[in-house]
Amino acid sequence: MSRLCKIVPERCIACGLCALYAPEIFDYDDNGIVLFAQEPEANQQFIPAKDQGAVIEAYKQCPVRAILLEK
Repeated sequence: MSRLCKIVPERCIACGLCALYAPEIFDYDDNGIVLFAQEPEANQQFIPAKDQGAVIEAYKQCPVRAILLEK
């Protein structure tokens, strides 16, 4: 089952942890601010089951809660 992940770029401090934990899902713009790797313009995306563990870890590690997960 997919989970909905939202990003809040305004909160992002460009620490790099999300792409470290989930490089298939997260990437950065030219200023180092989080975006979705496959849908750079989107602020939310359903995460496939195979990537959920990595995204949950990225969510837990984000120091400013720029990543949000819905159950």
